[in-house]
Amino acid sequence: MEKKQRLVLASGNAHKIKEIGEMLPEFEVVGYKELGFNFEIEEDGKTFYENALIKAKAVSEALNLPALADDSGICVDALNGEPGIYSARYAGDGVDEHNNELLLKNMQGVENRKAKFVCCMVFYKPNGEIITATGETHGKILDKCYGENGFGYDPLFYSDDLNISLGLASSEDKNKISHRYRAIKALREKLK
Repeated sequence: MEKKQRLVLASGNAHKIKEIGEMLPEFEVVGYKELGFNFEIEEDGKTFYENALIKAKAVSEALNLPALADDSGICVDALNGEPGIYSARYAGDGVDEHNNELLLKNMQGVENRKAKFVCCMVFYKPNGEIITATGETHGKILDKCYGENGFGYDPLFYSDDLNISLGLASSEDKNKISHRYRAIKALREKLK
């Protein structure tokens, strides 16, 4: 059996590494910490693109390998795009349940529940070449969590594509319509 080419993901999030690995079965997707890169990367960008670039560049330069990074989050129309780039640490502690509780609290009494997940992918090569792509998936914020699947805001997000909460969707179904899948698909086209 032919050995898969390794793809370094500038992420320490096990859920994200697994999900991207499922979307890129032709690669052995590994998180940067598995390769001995053990310090935290400060994401102080103002956009999804800036944060993805910070992560991809840091990992690529530290390991002298091409690196893929994404920055993603949920953007709620009625909250002026919040939590946006702060999605993972919206409640301050990085705990999914706490982020979901705060989002529900902030959406109390709000009629416009439109939202979208956004993902920006950056592929950074040691020579400084940058290839980037963005993906989105649209839906709305539900009034409570539905389902146990996925991670992050998935149980609160009603997908316009699937007509169910992403918390109820199988990983196979979610991976066909997600913001991350759409960004990877667009990036693949650019990498050809």
